[in-house]
Amino acid sequence: MPALETPPALAGLPPGTNLSESGEDDLLMNPVPPDFLRPLLASPVAILGGGASGFAVRELLVQVGARCEIYDENPGVGAAGRFTSAEATGHGLVVFSPGFPVGHNWLQAARAAGCTLLSELDFASLFWRGRLIAVTGTNGKTTLVEFLTHALSAAGETAYAVGNVGFPFSRIYAQAPSSGAVAVCEVSSFQAGTLRHLRADATLWTNFAEDHLERHAGLEAYFAAKWTLLDHTQAGAVFAGSSVQRYARVHGASLPLEACVASEHVAPDSRLEGTVFARYPQYENFLLAQAWWRHDGRPGVELYAAARTFKLGRHRLAKIGEHRGVSFWNDSKATNFHAVEAALGTFSAPVHLIAGGRAKGGDLPAFVRRIAPQVRHAWLIGETSPVLAAACAAARVPHTVCATLEQSVRSAYGAAGTGDHVLLSPGFASFDLFRGYADRGDQFEQLVNNLGTTSTFR
Repeated sequence: MPALETPPALAGLPPGTNLSESGEDDLLMNPVPPDFLRPLLASPVAILGGGASGFAVRELLVQVGARCEIYDENPGVGAAGRFTSAEATGHGLVVFSPGFPVGHNWLQAARAAGCTLLSELDFASLFWRGRLIAVTGTNGKTTLVEFLTHALSAAGETAYAVGNVGFPFSRIYAQAPSSGAVAVCEVSSFQAGTLRHLRADATLWTNFAEDHLERHAGLEAYFAAKWTLLDHTQAGAVFAGSSVQRYARVHGASLPLEACVASEHVAPDSRLEGTVFARYPQYENFLLAQAWWRHDGRPGVELYAAARTFKLGRHRLAKIGEHRGVSFWNDSKATNFHAVEAALGTFSAPVHLIAGGRAKGGDLPAFVRRIAPQVRHAWLIGETSPVLAAACAAARVPHTVCATLEQSVRSAYGAAGTGDHVLLSPGFASFDLFRGYADRGDQFEQLVNNLGTTSTFR
């Protein structure tokens, strides 16, 4: 991983170009492809992935008058289920969703056919002429994106939360943004590792911990994928939290001094009392936002005012009910070990933990050993429940394997006493039993609400 460097400017836009003076002020209202992309749009564009990002790419292509064909391994209306070298030869440009690993056989077929491959995020960035603030990290990045968007909007600017937050960058053009708009973009490791053209005005990297090892060949490869984003960021505008700095030092990566933000073990800020940022882990998000806010020359009073009106998105460690003295907490967005540990750290006593799901790699026994003192009883669900049960047994954590989320909620409620907390903080992906973490959280909340209408479990 090399030291940070400033990447070349996007095609057709030399460094320092003033868009308003160059007559290109309307490019956001009417997205125009850069010169190098025009010949590739002469033939239909292949879009790999028929999900949200794929259909957003299609929307953008329609806006610029280009044709496209969508391919998806689970074909539905308007999508083909097969993409081989035969299909690839009919396309010059292939745009793929984050769900496609770089070694996927469809991408290999496209390379063999001589196609140009771009990720959805990279493709969308080629049309963007506003400012771009990138946010990455193992945890906290969605909240940080939403907070910065909220703060900028409160300050009177036009700002959009895009990227891995569930609103693909390609879809922003349908909003007809002005040339002064700011895109605050969440960038996952899957997206960062495939970047070629995107250029960020600033990057905020919240933290780094074990995650996505089912996709990356080890922790160092995961780190390297995120590091790619820094190489696509304007010099002097990278802000990295304490855990990122530690890992960089251990693995010989060079972070400039001005990039280093002290984000751990920082004394509380009384001005944040009563806000979601008053305590960790959300305090770390505020510290990263504050570092960029100051760098951009903005009044600090605006950021604190925004913190007082900001509300966390759903499924992020929130109390969602109390029945007979037992409190229930929804932290369904916790899909990795680091997030679970952060959630458990906010409780003063051991909790009833509902955990499990689809594995993402990592040292599971070590994770269970770390959280053992903070868990009164573990209620285990999903594909990982057998191996989690073995790890709990080895760490002497009381545990029960549950066939469904409903069983785990009912069992935890039956075992908990007055003053106890039942926490859904799964630590794993949700796609074994649910459509996503939001579906998992919604079902949990409904099950908790149902407890208030029955007394059969006490």
